[in-house]
Amino acid sequence: MANRVLDTIMERAEQIRELGPSNEALGRLDDKAAQILKDAGVIRLLQPKAHGGLEVHPREFAETVMGIASLDGSTGWIAGIVGVHPWEMAYADPKVRAEIWGEDPDTWIASPYAPMGIARPVDGGYVFNGRWQFSSGTDHCDWIFLGGMLGDDDGKMVMPPRSLHLILPRSDYEIVEDSWDVAGLKGTGSKDIIVRDAFVPGYRTLEYTKVVDGSAPREAGLTNPSYLMPFSCVFPLGITAAVIGIAEGALHHHLAYQRNRVQITGTKIKDDPYVLYAISEAAEEIKASRTALLDNCSRMYDAVAAGHVPTFAERAAGRRTQVRAAWRACQAMNEIVVRSGGNAMRNDNPIQRFWRDAHVGLAHAIHVPGSVYHVSALTDLDIEPPQGPMRSMI
Repeated sequence: MANRVLDTIMERAEQIRELGPSNEALGRLDDKAAQILKDAGVIRLLQPKAHGGLEVHPREFAETVMGIASLDGSTGWIAGIVGVHPWEMAYADPKVRAEIWGEDPDTWIASPYAPMGIARPVDGGYVFNGRWQFSSGTDHCDWIFLGGMLGDDDGKMVMPPRSLHLILPRSDYEIVEDSWDVAGLKGTGSKDIIVRDAFVPGYRTLEYTKVVDGSAPREAGLTNPSYLMPFSCVFPLGITAAVIGIAEGALHHHLAYQRNRVQITGTKIKDDPYVLYAISEAAEEIKASRTALLDNCSRMYDAVAAGHVPTFAERAAGRRTQVRAAWRACQAMNEIVVRSGGNAMRNDNPIQRFWRDAHVGLAHAIHVPGSVYHVSALTDLDIEPPQGPMRSMI
């Protein structure tokens, strides 16, 4: 059955909605919410079948994340962030895959990928140190991907810079409690991580450049087009899908709230043409965001399935589509939230939580438009973008 996992989620939609305030109060995903995701197989959507995964089309993954986020932003965010990690793990060394999933295919993997650590080479691997922010869902994860820069024998970053993704078990890192005090997405528990002199065997690392250019999965011998898609398409997919789903949730609650609302002037919302216009326009803009993101994903999948290796310019254009989809959805959501009335900002009204969650999600680095738009415009003009940070997430 298509969208089998999403169907299962929707059977428990009311439970997910009801757990939203609990997630926020706890500052992490409620154990009951995490169990619903496990029971439905959400985090195994992109996981290899050889390790108990479902290996679905990435479009189905994104649609599932949107559906969950429309019920509760934090739960959807975890589905998108934690749910994408099995995709990269699919082409990591078989030994580390067995360590993680050998006994329990429902083992979750956290991140962040930001290269905030230094990996000093030693015999057999690296000694790793660093501190990272924004490890979403980390309380429910037993392993983690961390970004790091290669160091020299003295622990200083080598030049030119060389970035790695390093994979560590829970015993090798510290989760910093009370490090997630934010305005929105409070229930994601995106806490800080500290690593002190952890030994990381070489087989638990991936070269960042090979992940980004797509050579890592090809060298691993993978043939499923899902795993041959660019990192810069799949990694943002879950994050942006969550933001769009949150905007859809805000629209749902706005409609329910406005249905019988009477303005202070005595005018019923159903008789106010200006609010009705805003509702229709926002609904179409949010739908357009969904369509653009899913179409971008499907086109990239079809291209690699046909044997094409996406060019840098094509990756840049895909990132432009993804970034714009998130901004369009949030801007449309703003137009209806500001017409919801003052009572929509009360803590017992879910509209304000969806509004806050969407904006915190939009603040993720993967949604910053400046360098993405700059690079994609240059490639449209057949001008080679300069090397450096501008190209780093494309």
